[in-house]
Amino acid sequence: MVVRPVSREEHREEPVAGEVEEENWTGVSVRPGDNLALIFKRMGLSAGELQRILALGDKALRLRHLMPGEKLRFLIDDQGLAGLVYEPSPTYRLHLRRAGQEYTIREETREPERRLVERSGIIDDSLFLSAQAAGLSDNLIMQLTEIFGWDIDFALDIRKGDSYAVVFEELWLDGRKFGDGRILAARFTNQGHGYQALRYTDPKGYTDYYDPEGHSLRKAFLRTPVKFSRISSRFNLKRRHPILNRIRAHKGVDYAAPIGTPVKATGDGKVVFAGGKGGYGKVVIIQHGGVYSTLYGHLHRFARGIRRGKRVRQGQVIAYVGKSGLATGPHLHYEFRVNGVHKDPLKVRLPRARPLPRDYLTDFRAKTAPLLARLEQIDGGRRVAALH
Repeated sequence: MVVRPVSREEHREEPVAGEVEEENWTGVSVRPGDNLALIFKRMGLSAGELQRILALGDKALRLRHLMPGEKLRFLIDDQGLAGLVYEPSPTYRLHLRRAGQEYTIREETREPERRLVERSGIIDDSLFLSAQAAGLSDNLIMQLTEIFGWDIDFALDIRKGDSYAVVFEELWLDGRKFGDGRILAARFTNQGHGYQALRYTDPKGYTDYYDPEGHSLRKAFLRTPVKFSRISSRFNLKRRHPILNRIRAHKGVDYAAPIGTPVKATGDGKVVFAGGKGGYGKVVIIQHGGVYSTLYGHLHRFARGIRRGKRVRQGQVIAYVGKSGLATGPHLHYEFRVNGVHKDPLKVRLPRARPLPRDYLTDFRAKTAPLLARLEQIDGGRRVAALH
């Protein structure tokens, strides 16, 4: 029988629901950099046992992708591993038990109760502070910025007095809230201009966000390739270069961000260059069809698999912020070109994605009308409160 001390991450736990109460289970928290092989080694289990488990089929493959903080429970006897439970979320649990000389594996899933909740606020200092005060989690705040990220540059455009309203799902199990679901409807007013978003799944199962007329909020390009970064230098054809100390056109926008910040492709396309390019340092250039291209410069490193000829999708991480080439500090240099001509990424008119087909509009309006009504109720309540 394996005997070893129990650490903070590895401790005795109550028996798993449905297991024999007399059995002694040991709980393990996944550490940064961990994988199942390292955990098995710490637990004194053999590589042979690990291979037998991973050979159990598709269900066992989930154990190859452990995330820091996730929990595992082990049952160990004098023959080795007798049981394993993996519970990455309150709604999913993977059970493994030894039966004779073989292992059996089964999944357990639970459907949470989804409660619709409304939150709204007015920005006084920053969106994050306002939204947190209104009761939105970091996850919901990021969802909100992603929904409206095609129209609003959240690093540049936000002003005091901007407002928002959100209808979203709370997830509950056994009378307890354990997380937030998706935003179903949202409204954001930025510098006096209002934007609305309604989540809709079409008859073919495709889900996206649309305005009340059925136009997709998604555009062919994201407005910014990094999240919540400060703009350190704007598009300026007469800028004095900070290192060369002479007038040199700045044909893009610089986003100051820490080294290692993920850089995302702003649109679908094909990588036509990934490598060193003089003062730009490490660069990725993406061609988006025959008209548009984007450049990402001063990179620290490329994401795995990014090379010439690689096709990428909008929002895919292609590289990480650095300070390679002629750079005074870590930042991303981003350029947007139309037919080879440099355009200001902050002002260029971005092409829209396709709207909903006409055949879907009746279904769309029927399913989103209740959500739109809830947004209007939130706004109506705000106006009444303002009068008093």
